[in-house]
Amino acid sequence: MLYITNGKLVLEDRVLDGFAVGFDSKIADICPASAIPRSAETVDAAGKYVLPGLIDVHIHGYCGRDASEGSPEAIRVMAEGLVKNGVTGFLPTTMTVEKSVINAAFAAVRSVMAESLSWNGAAILGVHAEGPFINRARKGAQNESCIIPPDADWIIENSDVVKYITLAPECDPGFENIRRLTAAGIVVSMGHTDADFETACAAEAAGVRSVTHLFNAMSPMSHRAPGVVGAALTTGLYTELIADTFHVDRGLFSLVAKAKGEKLVLVTDCLSAGGLPLGTYTLGGKPFVATETVCRLPDGTIAGSVLPANRGIKNLWDNTDLPLWACVRCASLNPAELLGIDGKKGSVKVGKDADLVIADENLGVERVYIGGRERYGA
Repeated sequence: MLYITNGKLVLEDRVLDGFAVGFDSKIADICPASAIPRSAETVDAAGKYVLPGLIDVHIHGYCGRDASEGSPEAIRVMAEGLVKNGVTGFLPTTMTVEKSVINAAFAAVRSVMAESLSWNGAAILGVHAEGPFINRARKGAQNESCIIPPDADWIIENSDVVKYITLAPECDPGFENIRRLTAAGIVVSMGHTDADFETACAAEAAGVRSVTHLFNAMSPMSHRAPGVVGAALTTGLYTELIADTFHVDRGLFSLVAKAKGEKLVLVTDCLSAGGLPLGTYTLGGKPFVATETVCRLPDGTIAGSVLPANRGIKNLWDNTDLPLWACVRCASLNPAELLGIDGKKGSVKVGKDADLVIADENLGVERVYIGGRERYGA
C-alpha cells in the first residue's frame, strides 16, 4: 500500500494537516503521519494539498479535439490532457448536431469507456448529451437546424453511455420524455431553455435534477418573472457554474455559492481550444475564435470556454469567502452526487476509489492517481 505523506488532505468538510492517506486501488487508511507502517512505500507531498480527483460533467473538447468528432482517438487525447488539470473523471459532451453525428460520438465513447479505466488519462464516466432537445430561442452556439423534439427512446437505447442530458423542459409537453429518461437512470438537466419559473419548478417535480451553465442560454431572473435562473437559485436543483469570470461575473460567485451550497457544480464547458494557443478552432463543425477570456462564433455568439477545471476552483476560492475544501467539493463530491456515484468517487474517504491529486498553493497540479495508479506526474 502506498501512502501520501506530508500533505494537507482536503476532505469533504475540512482540510486535515499532519495526516497521511494510504491506498491501493481504493483509499484504505487516513492516519497521523506517525502511524504510517514502517514498511510502507511513501510519496512526499512536500506540504502541498492532496485533493480528491476532479469530475467535469460538461466538457466538449480539449487539446484540439472534440467529443462530437465521433473519434475514439479524440476522446483519448482529451482524457490525456484533462488529467494534467486534476480531472480524474469526465463526461465527454456532445453538441446539437446531426443525429448521425451524435450516434457516432456515442459509439466512439462506448468503444473506449472500458479502456479509459487504465489509460494514462482521465476516466470516462459516460456522455453528457447537450441537446438536441432544446429551445431555438435559447440555442446559443448550438446548431439551430439540428434541434429536434425530445425522443426518450433514442437516448434510452444509448443509456449504456449517456448518463446526463441537457434539454428544454417546455419542449416536452407533459414532461413525458423527462419522466421516462429519469426512470431509466439518466440525469436530466434543463438548459438552452426559455421556460418560465413555474414550468421550471414543475419540471423539477417531474424529475429534472440540474440546471446547465447557470445564467447562460436560459430565461433570466427579474423581480416579476424569476425564470429558470430564479428556479435554479431557490430550489433543490443542482446547478452548473462556469467559473471563468466571463460566463458569470465574479461578483455573483458568492451569491450563487450561498444559494446552492452542496448543489453547486463547477463545470468548464471547455472547447477544443482548451490547453492550446489562442486562435481559431471548430465546435460541432462550426468555427470559433478563442481569446484569453471568451470563445465566440464568427457572428459574435458566445460559445464555451477554455477554462481548466483546477482554475475554476481557484477562481471560486479567490472570489468568495468559501474555504478551500468547499470550493474543491464543487468540482468533486457535488458532481459525484449529481451523477449518483458518490459512494465510490468525489472525496478523500476510506473505501472510495483512490482518485487523488497533489496540487500546489495555486492548485497547480503536480501528480494524479486514478484508481491508485499514477496517471500524471509533473
